[in-house]
Amino acid sequence: MIRAAAIYTAAAVFEIAGCFSLWLWLREGRSGWWILPGTVSLLIFAALLTLSNASLAGRAYAAYGGVYICASLAWLWLVEGVRPDRWDALGALVCLAGAAIILFGPRAA
Repeated sequence: MIRAAAIYTAAAVFEIAGCFSLWLWLREGRSGWWILPGTVSLLIFAALLTLSNASLAGRAYAAYGGVYICASLAWLWLVEGVRPDRWDALGALVCLAGAAIILFGPRAA
């Protein structure tokens, strides 16, 4: 479980950073050079998800979604300077619970 959390957390950081670099370029008018680190970051993100112990890609991606939501709220707070409210926190907890059910729920053989 700790390994899965570490993989998904690292993947979320790389995905959000990659997407944010494109946000800066397209929405904030920054240099097109922002595409390069964004592309590398998104490639690392995709490679990290392949390290998940989920048996199927779709299940790995679904479980990752809950972690991504939490990481996005952390990014909102740490990078963009907006503190998530209690509804953000509640929604994130619900998503993490769903991700845990998807990833660790018992499966029929």
